[in-house]
Amino acid sequence: MRHVMVMKRFAPAILALLVVPAIAYADPTAPAVSPVLTTPDAKDVLSYARPEIARVTHVDLDLTADFASKTMSGTAALDVLAAPGAKEIILDTDGLTISSVTDGQGRTLAWKVGASEAYKGAPLTIQLNGASRIVIAYRAAPSARALQWLPAQLTAGKTKPYLFSQGQSINNRSWIPTQDSPGIRQTWTAKITVPADLVAVMSGERLTPKGEPAAKGRRTYRFAMDKPVPPYLIALAVGDLVFKPLGNRTGVWTEPTMLDRAAYELADTEKMVEAAEGLYGAYRWGRYDVLVLPPSFPFGGMENPTLTFLTPTFLTGDRANVGLVAHELAHSWSGNLVTNATWADSWLNEGFTSYFENRIMERLYGKERADVEADLAWDELETNFRAAGGRMAPGTRLHGDPEGGQVDYTKGAIFLRTIEETVGRERWDAYLRSYFDRHAFKPQTTAGFLKDLRANLIRGDQALEAKLQLDRWAYEPGLPNNAVHVKSPSLAAVERQAAAFAAGGPASAIDTKDWSTQLWLRFLARLPRTLPAARLADLDRTFGLSEQTNGYVRSAWLELAIANRYEPAVPSIEQFLTSVGRTLLVRPLYKGLRAQGDWGMPIARRIYAKARPTYHPVTAAAIDKVLGE
Repeated sequence: MRHVMVMKRFAPAILALLVVPAIAYADPTAPAVSPVLTTPDAKDVLSYARPEIARVTHVDLDLTADFASKTMSGTAALDVLAAPGAKEIILDTDGLTISSVTDGQGRTLAWKVGASEAYKGAPLTIQLNGASRIVIAYRAAPSARALQWLPAQLTAGKTKPYLFSQGQSINNRSWIPTQDSPGIRQTWTAKITVPADLVAVMSGERLTPKGEPAAKGRRTYRFAMDKPVPPYLIALAVGDLVFKPLGNRTGVWTEPTMLDRAAYELADTEKMVEAAEGLYGAYRWGRYDVLVLPPSFPFGGMENPTLTFLTPTFLTGDRANVGLVAHELAHSWSGNLVTNATWADSWLNEGFTSYFENRIMERLYGKERADVEADLAWDELETNFRAAGGRMAPGTRLHGDPEGGQVDYTKGAIFLRTIEETVGRERWDAYLRSYFDRHAFKPQTTAGFLKDLRANLIRGDQALEAKLQLDRWAYEPGLPNNAVHVKSPSLAAVERQAAAFAAGGPASAIDTKDWSTQLWLRFLARLPRTLPAARLADLDRTFGLSEQTNGYVRSAWLELAIANRYEPAVPSIEQFLTSVGRTLLVRPLYKGLRAQGDWGMPIARRIYAKARPTYHPVTAAAIDKVLGE
């Protein structure tokens, strides 16, 4: 009832949030102020913000990166839209040292940092005194979990230090004081000052391509994002960075030593943008560039607008893993354009994007390659279910865990593929394209998506409603019985070879010619989890698995080796875990070592003591949890 009373009390202010005059953008459909949702399912439990009372609409950053102290410091000026009579605004912070808060005219405003909660951080409450703009002077802690400061020896070039941010899901509050909730979209500008021999890039328009001279051997770079985005998409990297164009609106940033390899792997990026547009409408963000990061980047990729961040582990020389690029590009529609209002609905980002990724791959590389990846995703879903505690565990629901999970990707994509198979591709594509147009630059909830489906696709067809089982897909654990499982003939052939080896055949009889990463993964996944050392040695000797430079294949092989306490693989395990920081590839190995008790835990703890300082805080936190640190 309190929610209802708040809605009535601030109805005029909420109307102002929802209906605002448009301003001139490259994309005229982008609103000056994005709406916020006020339904109960849109309440973000991971944010202290009260956007129905006062919300941030724009952020101006003026920050200096100090590599010696590993701090970002300066000011964040926030534009505030408040309900009539609102006395305060509440922001999200995590470990920030606040030195002052003023209004736009420099007058001091009263403020207070509240009690901190683990993971969520602390609220910063500011008394507005009628201010529509507030300026916060502050410093981020060296341990800010969104930021990783790398010494030169941990970069590809090993000559200059490096800094990068990772905002998703609620990490940006550790370096930007704002309302750090995906449902509170904000435009932003930034002035970033860095050492003169380094280059800064951000997830927005680059206003000063070569930077501007600043005092004390520094340079300043300026950026802007004129479209409202969820705050987790404000991203920064600073390092020895160079650029190479890939097409008229695409290019790659990375360290000089990786530039040619990265450009080769990313050769089809411009075609991917065109393929995505052909499916679901215009790309609305201007440029689509890619930044290939050092090995400690914790994820496969991050869909920061205009500048996707990518792990270097996808650089396998065969372009077999560019589905990762297709995935991050697809987020330009599902996630960046239409965003989950809270993290309990992150499947609206990841499930949609995983489905869209597969469609891009089919359009560019053919149905069989897309089917291989869809079939592997089914395997991954089974793994996700086991990790969640079983097929019917609460963690297998799409709408649920505010910290999200891998089920969001796999089950979400299968849900959308099932709708496609049920209604037909032509009808589904027309709906999905119109969905992105109707909800562009707005937050969304599961309930909102289902309502839209019923209004614009099902349209009262009760037989279709019953066939789709929408509520069961969205709110119940497990898989409904209408789930579509795509099966690949190529993977079936690989399974036969795995079965032959499992039956005692020699590794030399396995024909791996032209095997992609995906086929290797299915082969290794289908081998028995218990194998004698001699059989493992035969595989390793024949295919050089312990020396594999393909991180995906290497990780899958080492999982098998660990499960069998295969001692000859221990040096490979150590080398891999101390040189790769992608959580997806390293966490399963630590989990496997933990499961091996008296054999595995001493190995895990010895390696982790060396590796932890090289991991991003996100990865370190995940491994701490695995090992009970």
